[in-house]
Amino acid sequence: MLGSRVLLCLCSMTCCLTMLPAAGNTILHFGPCRISMSMSEIRAGFTAIKTNIQARDPIRTLSILSHPHSLHRVQPSDKCCIVHKVFNFYVDKVFKHCQTENSYINRKISSIANSFLSIKRKLEQCHDENKCLCGQEPTERFKQILVNYEGLNVTSAAMKSLGELDILLDWMEKSP
Repeated sequence: MLGSRVLLCLCSMTCCLTMLPAAGNTILHFGPCRISMSMSEIRAGFTAIKTNIQARDPIRTLSILSHPHSLHRVQPSDKCCIVHKVFNFYVDKVFKHCQTENSYINRKISSIANSFLSIKRKLEQCHDENKCLCGQEPTERFKQILVNYEGLNVTSAAMKSLGELDILLDWMEKSP
């Protein structure tokens, strides 16, 4: 009898602990999707390389993410779709072309890329559960990001996108 109570208590604690976000994680809400991520870890990695990455950006007159029709004034119901598309974009296009001659910076980029891959998987799960629907508005906004990106050579576009990571992180944290 005592053994079953202990087992029940352990099972209950395990269930509760798996429901909580990992230490240092933030739960962000993108429409109906809730994603747990370590924003502080991503920010710390980006902060460590930000100056170096942004110094590699020769084109200061163009922004990939800050275009007036990209991330600004996105409806709360469309945020999941935009975030899903942007994380796919970073994992599939940006991080693949962000190599430098500095191994320390490459390790930081790799760490951020791994975090994005993990978040991308969570977003895909939400998307697969039909919680993250994509209408015309978020699709058009994402197309603008692609137009901005594809207007540059691959390496410059990737470095510029990485250099704008703080824009994305700030926007995500402001999500209601």
